[in-house]
Parts: sequence; C-alpha cells; structure tokens
Amino acid sequence: MNIIGEHIVLRAVEEGDLPKLQEWANDPSIQSMLGGWHFPVGMQDQKKWYDGLSVGSTNQRFAIDVPGDGIVGTANLVNIDWQNRNGFHGMLIGDPDLRGKGIALDTVKTIMSYAFNELDLARLDTDIIEYNVRSIEFYTRKCGWRVEGIRPSWYFRKGRRWDKVVVGITRQQYEEFMACSI
Repeated sequence: MNIIGEHIVLRAVEEGDLPKLQEWANDPSIQSMLGGWHFPVGMQDQKKWYDGLSVGSTNQRFAIDVPGDGIVGTANLVNIDWQNRNGFHGMLIGDPDLRGKGIALDTVKTIMSYAFNELDLARLDTDIIEYNVRSIEFYTRKCGWRVEGIRPSWYFRKGRRWDKVVVGITRQQYEEFMACSI
C-alpha cells in the first residue's frame, strides 16, 4: 500500500533505491543536518540496512517518490509506542535542487495524516540540531509543530557542542493546524 499525498507518494523502500540512499548517506552536507553519528556507508552496509526493514516493525521507513522524478528523499515513523500512541518522525530531501519546492511540506502533511488518521497515534515528535534553523522554522511555522524543549549540548559537530531542539505535535494541534490550512 502506498500513502498518497498531494504531490508525493510515500512507498516502501526498494532495493533499486539503494544507490541513491547510499549517496545521501555519504553526503556531508546532508548528514551534518541530521542527528546521530554518521560513518561512511558502503553498499554492503546499505544492503544490510535494507534487509533489516520489516513491515511489522515499530520502525517504518518510506521512500518519498515524486511521480516522474522517482525517489527524492526518505521519511520515517519510528519508535512507535503503540500503548501510548506516540511516534518519532524524520525526513530528508536528498536533492538540494528540490528543496523549497513544497515536497517536504506535502511529505509532513501526508505523514501526519497517516499517523493521526490511519494509525490513530496521539502525538509525533522529532528533534533537530540547533543550527538547522531552516528545519526548526519549517516544522514550527509551516507544519504546526511546537518547540517542546531544548536538550543542551546534545550533539557534537564542527568541533563543538550543539543543543537538540525537540519539536512535536499532538492530534488536537494537528486538527487545529489542518482547520486553519483549508
């Protein structure tokens, strides 16, 4: 089953996507904006990651597909806590020429609709390294998410410590956001 947005399709990651995913995994300009620690990724490790994907998992990863362009990024719903109805969302748009074209907004709206309306989650959150101001403003100004906290000195990048900015959205906030977006 694909998850259909206005301009994008969230679909399963396919083996044919691996070269593009490996390229993005090894792109310092992309990885510097993401959490976690990153090491060079060879195709063998990319394949192991792919082989570990499971539809029954609490960690779901999607290819962001734009009809006519193919895969342009990835999105996820991970660490899904079914008892408390929470999930963590992350996203990357791999091609810098496609950033600022509405793909990310359509992706987040599609993820929120799926999470709240299909999976019946109560809230989503994500965290962003403090110098990724573009992402913080995107989620809070364009997607209805709210800054929920700061975790000081969480990341080490560029020779210094950086804060983790935690942003999230509840189902009620999502419904209010969507009502204002119409």
